[in-house]
Amino acid sequence: MSSSYLAAITAVVIVSYLIGSIPFGFLIGKLRGIDIRRQGSGNIGATNVTRVVGPLYGKLCFFLDFLKGVLPSGTALFLTEQAHMVEDPYRLLPALATFAVVAGHIWPVYLKFKGGKGISTAAGAILPLSPWAVLIGFASWVVVFKASGYVSLASITAAVVLPASAVLLRLFHLSGASPAAIVLFLLLGVLAILKHTSNIKRLLNGTENRFSRGDEK
Repeated sequence: MSSSYLAAITAVVIVSYLIGSIPFGFLIGKLRGIDIRRQGSGNIGATNVTRVVGPLYGKLCFFLDFLKGVLPSGTALFLTEQAHMVEDPYRLLPALATFAVVAGHIWPVYLKFKGGKGISTAAGAILPLSPWAVLIGFASWVVVFKASGYVSLASITAAVVLPASAVLLRLFHLSGASPAAIVLFLLLGVLAILKHTSNIKRLLNGTENRFSRGDEK
């Protein structure tokens, strides 16, 4: 690898991580005079924001977390494959931007590395690289959530379905995601499941909280 390519990789990873670290759920809570980390589940994601602050703020949190995933990977993809501003023979930059922005959300430097679970940010980051996989993953989330009422179960399902879909789409030449991106998608799926370990335990012993209609009011 040339020094300029390594410099580009370093810049992409750092910038993507810092963007991912922006804790929108925490900031939304602060705007309402609430430390979201001390309310509800303590998570800074959209589900806890919805329960604690309200559905409008929860939707805003989801949109912002999703958007902060789209921007780094989409920009890296544009620079390497559309604008050709960066030579990227291994197509690593969009893949690394995807992983770095999700890592920033999960371990944000601004909150002493204690963040969210990264599902919405991961979906946003993968969207420019494999939009059909995101659509399939989102559909699986909706089906499982509507059937069960569990956000965690829907998120775990999507974390499995989305990278699996990306692999199949790649095999059938329906996705432009590179092999490097596919590997990182799979790693993100594993990471998402690990971040939901406590939820899985509660699902198994029947103590997990359902997302009730009252949470949507």
